Amino acid sequence: MEASNNEVVYDFPPFLKVYKDGRVERLLGTEVVPPSLEDPKTGVSSKDVVIVPETGVSARLYLPKITHPDQKFPLLVYFHGGGFCIETAFSPTYHNYLNLLVAEANVVVVSVDYRRAPEHFLPIAYEDSWEALKWVLSHSTGQGSETWFNAHSDFDRVFLAGDSAGANIAQNMAIRAGISGLKLLGIVLIHPYFWGVEPIGSEGNDMERKGKVDKLWLHICPTTTGNDDPLINPATDPNLSRLGCNRVLVFVAEKDGLRHRGWFYYETLGKSGWGGVVEIMESEGEDHVFHLFNPSCEKAGDMMKRLVSFLNQDRV
Repeated sequence: MEASNNEVVYDFPPFLKVYKDGRVERLLGTEVVPPSLEDPKTGVSSKDVVIVPETGVSARLYLPKITHPDQKFPLLVYFHGGGFCIETAFSPTYHNYLNLLVAEANVVVVSVDYRRAPEHFLPIAYEDSWEALKWVLSHSTGQGSETWFNAHSDFDRVFLAGDSAGANIAQNMAIRAGISGLKLLGIVLIHPYFWGVEPIGSEGNDMERKGKVDKLWLHICPTTTGNDDPLINPATDPNLSRLGCNRVLVFVAEKDGLRHRGWFYYETLGKSGWGGVVEIMESEGEDHVFHLFNPSCEKAGDMMKRLVSFLNQDRV
């Protein structure tokens, strides 16, 4: 019986293994760090909140240094990456990165901790993220439960952002926002996890790797229509032109296996009839989410400057 329970039924290195008895072994992204009343390096304050007690959906909030009691900042809702399977809003990788971003850009950040596959298959992560976004926007009248939002967030300058799977979530939340009539200023998609049945660019040069990525999506979203599902391939989404924001910034990396998908999204959105402005920036010689693991390198600094500029454009 023990040998049977130790049988691996799904293995997606270097992320996780799933065993026959239902156990999930995460190989990365399991470490967490607490929030800080005042980060010693940046002066940024952070705290954790529970958004939906029934499901445990929560978030880590970040506030830049306050120099005036009535100071208002852009508001950024951030979705972490990790293939929908690993990492959390409380991991040191994201905590350190968002402390730096908040200090550099002077923005209030909500880092959403959605439930992950395979314990909670997609579309649960999307539903959790939508509930979190609605909760954030419910503070737009200044009468919400979270004082940081009421006192210091400018709801005329609301952005969504994420990396990898988190960028996928941000794109899908922006579609929902557009359909629902909610107002966002812009979205930032960092090395977005998009895919499709037919290979594009260099994807066809390594069909073994493509097969693994194909399998991941089918495993984490068992109700999907396949790898051309609009959730993973926004080029097939009939609502793409209804994207609920005016500006989009896409980041891609030259050595990233998802690079061509980011460019394809940029080109497709530009032709979709959507009325906004889409920009793209490519980091030469870099790989997937390199900026999280080497934030002090020159190319990560270039990304940060572009992101800070994007988040501080004048309101519409």
